[in-house]
Amino acid sequence: MLMIPENLSDTRILVTNDDGIHAPGIAVLTRIAQSLSNDVWVVAPETEQSGAGHSLTLHQPLRTEKLDERRYTVSGTPTDSVLLAVKEIIPDDKPLGLILSGINRGVNIAEDITYSGTIAAAMEGTLLDIPSIALSHEIKPDADVLWDTAEHYVALVLSSLSGFQWPKGNFISINTPHLPVDEVKGVHLATQGRRKIAEKLDGRIDPKGRPYYWIGGVGFEKDDLMPGTDHTLLHEGYVTVTPLCMDLTNDRMLTMMSDHMRAIL
Repeated sequence: MLMIPENLSDTRILVTNDDGIHAPGIAVLTRIAQSLSNDVWVVAPETEQSGAGHSLTLHQPLRTEKLDERRYTVSGTPTDSVLLAVKEIIPDDKPLGLILSGINRGVNIAEDITYSGTIAAAMEGTLLDIPSIALSHEIKPDADVLWDTAEHYVALVLSSLSGFQWPKGNFISINTPHLPVDEVKGVHLATQGRRKIAEKLDGRIDPKGRPYYWIGGVGFEKDDLMPGTDHTLLHEGYVTVTPLCMDLTNDRMLTMMSDHMRAIL
């Protein structure tokens, strides 16, 4: 079983992200972690790694740089950062009790989790049998990011989870809405939703006449707003808390395949 310690004050916490070591979200999350514990380490990519997914750097060396006491950068992905933090950077004089990944600038809901480096860092921590939580905050075009809302509710949810035990191979994703603190409707447990991925391909021509493309933007349809999902509840103004697991096996489909393939099984 994994467990967030009931008393976080002396718990060793790792803070990481996929927006890079200098992103405002990781500064907010570090401040939250330091309000809960006196033993906080920050190890994160040196540059933005959004969309990196659960990728490892295998074909070039990784380098680390110490920026401050307990604060390091890694020349790789969020997954690399967690792996190096746990195996090389953080001393093993006491166990690492919690990994916090974020706070991502933009939500990680529905199918986003398969692309997200923020989610991937929590996945890597889970594979290392360390309680791990991914944290993301909704943004709106041409609007200031409401980090105060993220800070308030992330601290609240983390405190409420102290002492919670769950099976290995599972982790938690938290998303906060783009609303002022006093307009958030509350905190809600949610299932993973769905939304139609509608990547916008922006084709352009470089000065040498060669085509290139920017990928960006997702859309959703009203039919995607299914009751009780992270997508729907966030859209309604709630903070969403979603348990996720590393085992992607579809048990129902496994049974269906067993019946269909009976002749050769």
